[in-house]
Amino acid sequence: MTVTAPSVAGPDRPDPRTAPASRAARLGRRLLPAAAAALAGVLLYVSFPPRTLWWLALPAFAVLGAVLRGRGWKAGLGLGYLFGLGFLLPLLVWTGVEVGPGPWLALAAIEALFVALVGAGVAAVAKLPAWPVWAAALWTAGEAARARVPFEGFPWGKIAFGQADGVFLPLAAVGGTPVLGFAVVLCGFGLCEAVRLAVTVRRARAVPRGAAVAALLSVLLPVAGALAARPLVSDDAEDGTTTVAVVQGNVPRAGLGFNAQRRAVLDYHARETERLAARVDAGEVARPDIVLWPENSSDIDPFANPDAYAVIDAAAKAVKAPVSVGGVVERDGRLYNEQILWDPDKGPVDTYDKRQIQPFGEYLPLRSLIGAINSDWTSMVSQDFSRGTEPGVFTMAGARVGLVTCYEAAFDWAVRSEVTDGAQLISVPSNNATFDRSEMTYQQLAMSRVRAVEHSRTVTVPVTSGVSAIILPDGRVTQRTGMFVAGSLVQEVPLRSSETPATRMGVLPEILLVLVAAGGLGWAVAAGVRGRRAGGV
Repeated sequence: MTVTAPSVAGPDRPDPRTAPASRAARLGRRLLPAAAAALAGVLLYVSFPPRTLWWLALPAFAVLGAVLRGRGWKAGLGLGYLFGLGFLLPLLVWTGVEVGPGPWLALAAIEALFVALVGAGVAAVAKLPAWPVWAAALWTAGEAARARVPFEGFPWGKIAFGQADGVFLPLAAVGGTPVLGFAVVLCGFGLCEAVRLAVTVRRARAVPRGAAVAALLSVLLPVAGALAARPLVSDDAEDGTTTVAVVQGNVPRAGLGFNAQRRAVLDYHARETERLAARVDAGEVARPDIVLWPENSSDIDPFANPDAYAVIDAAAKAVKAPVSVGGVVERDGRLYNEQILWDPDKGPVDTYDKRQIQPFGEYLPLRSLIGAINSDWTSMVSQDFSRGTEPGVFTMAGARVGLVTCYEAAFDWAVRSEVTDGAQLISVPSNNATFDRSEMTYQQLAMSRVRAVEHSRTVTVPVTSGVSAIILPDGRVTQRTGMFVAGSLVQEVPLRSSETPATRMGVLPEILLVLVAAGGLGWAVAAGVRGRRAGGV
């Protein structure tokens, strides 16, 4: 009979019976923060439209703060990247609807790098007093960078754009999207710190009074600030009213193929305008003072094609009102995405050329490199569009209408410039047909709602295939169409000329928050250096 001696475990010789369990536990402890960071990013995505779960942004940032606190910057970099992927991969899935997953995955991967850098910074400043303030400012700094580089930036997914239905929305009128987003992130990180301190107290440990006060203020001040800002939100008619008509003509089919049906798209919008004119003559709806068509409603250049000119002119004459027409125009060998002011008596009298054009959609950066990777992508954008240089404000039946074409609505400067140039209402003509029935349409509509409050202006959203809408200066959507249907919206809306603090200050609040972020990061780095020196003595 063979007798096996029991294993002897010691400090240098772990018990083999418990080693597998220990390895599994260690692996679980390593994977748990990564999984929590990614799932917190998904939670942030769920807070965005078309859902109205804006408040989920708070626990999303609370979880991110809990994951990052107490870790080094390298861990923060990786965990921040996972948070960014969890958020941006589902948020931007619409970018691959017609071109496949490659561009979508590349865009999300690149944009998540900015979130990774923020994660590294948050991990560093989380050791400081009142860390939620520094951490929220770092998030704002990350958004500021993402809105400017590469290729002039991509602000899609700014935290402010998920708050159109939230209690924090009035803060948009105080300091624009940077202040609104900062308040939401500050409240989320403050919630994290408040829970942490509550757990510390529960374990019968002392909590510094200053830390408790800072955590409480981080949660309460953003809410109090939003409530205090409510008087800035108004839909009073300061300069009278105008009756606006938003025309959605629809497209023959969704996707990129609609481009092959340019004449049909033009005819659809002319037909819907003539149908509106018939309803006006029958007394079914009020006669509009101004009529707004979407972006790309006439991809046939009416200045070079007499038949397109005649179709638009007939529609304007039928409705007896000036029409803003979205066209593609070639001038001196250059293409422009243009809004054309069409007078029923005089024809085209003014134009606005889109200034913030979309990379990989309206122009192709790195064309030779991309062509080497996939020649199909270069054929989709065979000729680059050129940029406009001046703000676009049309005078239509006495009203000053600021034009912000589609993608431009994501950029703070592009919207503000129209208001400071005298716009009394804003129109955001768009073409979302290439993105089918994806969430992109609802994400963009939420942007326009935030812009309405930010600048205290009525915002109209004429879209080729929907969703078209009329938004009052308080952010409420009063009328909207369905998707891939023809229709028109007619409503008397207020005209306003006063400027909110956000309009007056412009980029200043964002600059100040970036400086706060830099100050916090500098403090954290200096404290780390002092700590290492002290440890080496």
